[in-house]
Amino acid sequence: MKKITGIIVSLAVVVLGCSLFTASDNSDSRNFQIVKSLDVFNAVFKELDMFYVDTIDPKEVVEYGIRAMLAKTDPYTEYYPEEDNTLKEMTSGKFGGVGSVIRYYSPRKRVVVVEPSEGNPAAEAGLKAGDVILEINGVEMVQEDRAPNEMTSYVSDHLRGEPGTTCIVKVDRPTSDSTYTPMEIRITRGTIRTNPVPYYTMLNDSVGYIFISTFSMEGCSKDVKKALVELKQQGARSLVMDLRGNGGGLLSEAVEVLNFFVPKGLDVVMTRGKVKQAGHTYRTNNEPMDLEIPLAVLVDGVTASAAEIVSGVLQDLDRAVVIGERTYGKGLVQSLRNLPYNSTMKITTAKYYIPSGRCVQAIDYSKKNVDGSSGRIPDSLTNVFHTAAGREVRDGGGIRPDVEVKIDDLPNIIYYLLNDDLPFDYATQYCIRHPQIAAAKDFTLTDADYAEFKAMAKKRGFTYDRQSEAVLKSLKEIAEFEGYLEDASEEFAALEKKLTHNLDLELDRFSKEIRKALTEEIVKRYYYERGGVEYALKDSPELEKALEVLGTPEEYKRILAHP
Repeated sequence: MKKITGIIVSLAVVVLGCSLFTASDNSDSRNFQIVKSLDVFNAVFKELDMFYVDTIDPKEVVEYGIRAMLAKTDPYTEYYPEEDNTLKEMTSGKFGGVGSVIRYYSPRKRVVVVEPSEGNPAAEAGLKAGDVILEINGVEMVQEDRAPNEMTSYVSDHLRGEPGTTCIVKVDRPTSDSTYTPMEIRITRGTIRTNPVPYYTMLNDSVGYIFISTFSMEGCSKDVKKALVELKQQGARSLVMDLRGNGGGLLSEAVEVLNFFVPKGLDVVMTRGKVKQAGHTYRTNNEPMDLEIPLAVLVDGVTASAAEIVSGVLQDLDRAVVIGERTYGKGLVQSLRNLPYNSTMKITTAKYYIPSGRCVQAIDYSKKNVDGSSGRIPDSLTNVFHTAAGREVRDGGGIRPDVEVKIDDLPNIIYYLLNDDLPFDYATQYCIRHPQIAAAKDFTLTDADYAEFKAMAKKRGFTYDRQSEAVLKSLKEIAEFEGYLEDASEEFAALEKKLTHNLDLELDRFSKEIRKALTEEIVKRYYYERGGVEYALKDSPELEKALEVLGTPEEYKRILAHP
């Protein structure tokens, strides 16, 4: 009880102390409200602990209150208790464990191995994608009353541990007849580090390619530098930097990567917040590697945060052509604040601004809708800024690419297939029957392979709800209520005939998209993440456009010039 009260009092001191640095909020009224609110919170907890009919868990209750409080801010402000190593792992990119991607597997209500990471202990010991985890060191991994995400975390916690310790994992391994064979796998845990550059290559005689998956760990810029050096040695005279799917990470690492391509001593990122301490200017401190090499940066709707800094700064300085879809729009900066008892708070303290003066933040979390959600800033309320060459750019909605490449949305059936684990299960069976396949860039599914998948889907009784059918049903009900149904009966009958669910028809109609999803799943089983990236490049409109722009120097210069 004393410990919890101490946390609350200490938190009061921290919050009150921060408020005193804020000139605009330095009123007696606000300070009184802060102290009053914390006193009330403290009193509520003491009364609850003393008089509530059942015994409460003080740690659980207080942490729930903290998380509810933070939910009023933004998704990036979070509390980490002493025992939570998530933050350390996020920033270092290292942890002790077996090195395997896992997820909840609904058909077995267990956790399944998705991908043993290449070169890590799990893969070296023989753990395979599709293995269903039964026990870890004698502890049965059963769901009980855990939610799927809680079940996955439970298994993950048991797989992790100090490097050098032993982990005995009992699994059910799928067989060719769709049954399972139990087996035990002994794994010696190691220090696991996420690879921020899983794939880089020469696309042709002169164009290099680097896929950067994240900036979330210290030293990832060194991996980028290594790839860049090797590609230049292989003859790269232009470069494609792929930031699609990159959710960001450490701002300092983003600045280091920028420094490879822009001059030393340049102010590239500025942060500004409510308190003076949140303001900072990040400048390039090293000599660049190459100021002249033509650059194309690929982005999409998932490109965010530090990845947006890299693409946005290069755009502002007219140093690269940005190609793809508008980025996510996260222009917020988080700082770590130490709390009592070795707990930590990651808190949004500032917004970042790139050389043109713009901030790319797309969502205003200070304004909440009735349902508690926050909406994107409308394009009509964004402001115009200019690049170094005078090109027009805007704030408030992510990075708009210089060359937009619209990617078609995936058909609904793909999401339902994935949700039912059909591509995953098919890939498992395919790997059992095929010990080897062609290189990732050369591998294709045959018509016979796809026919097998269709047969699997039908045997499993796969169905899915089509939105068109649901809307038609709703429309018929409205028409009947308003008295129009009888007059429009023929039209409705024709629509029903066209929109009636037909699995064979749907699997054939969207065969291209489904085959691609199946192939990517299979390729990753043999060649891990790098294989998935390599395969995806086979049919990439963004990459095709990048090669076109880089292959036409006049077009490259035209895009980057003042209109």
